[in-house]
Amino acid sequence: MNEFMEFFNNSSSDTVSTSVKLLLLLTVLSLAPSILILMTSFTRIIIVLSFVRTSLATQQMPPNQVLVGLALFLTFFIMSPTFSQVNEQALTPLFNNEINLEEAYEKAAIPFREFMSKHTRQKDLELFLSYTHAERPATIQDIPLTVLVPAYALSELKTAFQIGFMIFIPFLVIDMVVASILMSMGMMMLPPVMISLPFKILLFVLVDGWYLVVKSLLQSFG
Repeated sequence: MNEFMEFFNNSSSDTVSTSVKLLLLLTVLSLAPSILILMTSFTRIIIVLSFVRTSLATQQMPPNQVLVGLALFLTFFIMSPTFSQVNEQALTPLFNNEINLEEAYEKAAIPFREFMSKHTRQKDLELFLSYTHAERPATIQDIPLTVLVPAYALSELKTAFQIGFMIFIPFLVIDMVVASILMSMGMMMLPPVMISLPFKILLFVLVDGWYLVVKSLLQSFG
């Protein structure tokens, strides 16, 4: 009887341990996409594309699915050199049992650190370093990811809003011109947005706006 109870307790302990590990694994997997998005070019791209749609005042055109899909493929295109390095330096040796999981994590973080450090402002990086009271890192690889990732995300937000501001200006000018013309004609009850929308779409098409926006995004990561 005592042997049975001891076996039952050991089995229960193993079951609980496995359940906890499985729960932690599912939690990490659910957070992985969000973490990966913040470590790539996706944040800047999707914000700029959203600014384009807002400045055009086309409501849900293009739809969210189209914008997110375009942002994802542009992200894969921009991040392809980084992903290739991760595959060569970390994933392939891991699958070939040449390195363990911890070594693969350290090797995979190197290309991401190099990419994020190129587009992170010194001011944002110093903000998080000063908050953690950490010593100034000697090299890029010495910067903890817990510091580099939020600093990079903050820098991306500022860059994206700067690009979005430049996109807004020409469309704002069109809105102001149309509103002034309508007021001078005494048509105060007619919404200026209704009249300016076709002109904004026409201008965007004539200058090949989507090409210019995507080109600007690619050059910003050059």
